[in-house]
Amino acid sequence: MKIYSNEEIRYIDKYTIENDGVSSMELINRVARGVASEVCARWDSDTPTVIFAGPGNNGADALAVAVKLIESGFDPEIYLFNIGGNKLSPDCRKICDRMMEVPEIRLTEVTQNFSMPQLTDRHLVIDGLFGSGLNKPLEGGFKVLVQRINESGASVVSIDIPSGLYADANDGQIFRDIIHANLTLAIQTPRRSFFNPETAELVGEWKTLDIGLSEEAMNRINPNCHLIDSHNVRYYLKERNPFCSKADLGNIAIISGSYGMMGAALLATRGALRSGVGKVTTISPRCGYSIIQQGAPEAMFQGDHHDIIITNIVLKSEYSAVAIGPGLGTHDMTVDAVERFIASQKRPLVIDADALNCIAQRPSILYSIPGWSILTPHAGEFDRLFGAQKSHEARIQKGLEMARTHNIIIVLKGRFTSIIRPDGKVLINSSGTPAMATAGSGDVLTGILAGILGQGYTPDIASLIGVYIHGLAGEIAEKQCGMYGTTAGDIARNVGLAIQRIIDNDR
Repeated sequence: MKIYSNEEIRYIDKYTIENDGVSSMELINRVARGVASEVCARWDSDTPTVIFAGPGNNGADALAVAVKLIESGFDPEIYLFNIGGNKLSPDCRKICDRMMEVPEIRLTEVTQNFSMPQLTDRHLVIDGLFGSGLNKPLEGGFKVLVQRINESGASVVSIDIPSGLYADANDGQIFRDIIHANLTLAIQTPRRSFFNPETAELVGEWKTLDIGLSEEAMNRINPNCHLIDSHNVRYYLKERNPFCSKADLGNIAIISGSYGMMGAALLATRGALRSGVGKVTTISPRCGYSIIQQGAPEAMFQGDHHDIIITNIVLKSEYSAVAIGPGLGTHDMTVDAVERFIASQKRPLVIDADALNCIAQRPSILYSIPGWSILTPHAGEFDRLFGAQKSHEARIQKGLEMARTHNIIIVLKGRFTSIIRPDGKVLINSSGTPAMATAGSGDVLTGILAGILGQGYTPDIASLIGVYIHGLAGEIAEKQCGMYGTTAGDIARNVGLAIQRIIDNDR
């Protein structure tokens, strides 16, 4: 799914009106029908309802929603803010004038002083103050109004986007001055800010309303941001030849483990084995032999000459993909080995966990990483690699810079894992669950990514497929084991089921 910027959405709106024979008023009515339908499905008509409408077209949407709700038996209080007078957009003015002609409609046009209605946790608030076109923080009376709404405990439905929230970047925003919605009904597509951990809680649950904007206009635009869903993954998944053998499905190595951290190596190995790859070899210190052979007997084992750490990385076979990092530790001899190994490689690698921490100790290694390698840091590892960042948005921007500079793919792990590519694209993963916030989950992802890459997918496609499968496996594991009881081993065990679900749902 494409995630459009504000500028791109404005272009699509304008194109729809000018080329598809759709008036701006008709688009407003489509929004109103969608919002009212959703509200009526969730709340009874006797729910005390207050609608706050701003002076622009988001306010026009809110007024049109009010009309639809009244037709459905609701009796909302409606406040239209036109501070100073003559501030309303043409469509907002037109709807307001029509509503004023109906005495039964409780509409107050606020031009000067405003008395805040009493809101309780029984109330439903429809937020139509400001939409995604807002480009400066709320101030004055609007800021106070938003704070009062947030403090009231009322259920809040925001039209398009919570008032005060920017659609794209929100660094520097004061979040108490932004509506905290329970439900956001986004017009046509979600916005990028819905997926940032700092702002996602302001959005609450979100759902898109398809109002029939021009498909031609949307197809003309290739935005920098996309949301990964099962259809994207199914499109790229290859059909397995009925006559294939393991030799046809890739042969990968996972360089991982050290004394006390062999669990990471085992989890990565299990993730890889479930990914569909033909053969997996785990390269670890000798202390890992029994652990890998007993915990993942389908994998082969190659031991370092050292008993408890990796000190010298030698590939004894030709591998279609190599991952490095889970559980390696950061002993000086291991850092030396990682540096020598990365410098010797020409094909893309999957680099995770302690391999990233080794690089953070010697940043010059970044310059020898093979092009289009996949790096998989969580926020802490990212900051150690590229410098401390104050927010997720700042990490995305820094990640775009680093991806271009080093020609790498950065998989920034989190609730909505972001794939940051050297071509400037950001892909946001839609699968996953908070149940995956458990030790070893990232090690499983490393194994999956290596397994997918080893089957002949390009690194950009392998990263897209891998992160979605990983998240879906976590969702399946949560249903089996619960939000609190899911472990990384449960996620690894369900990787194959996740792939099968993607295939089956497309039939």
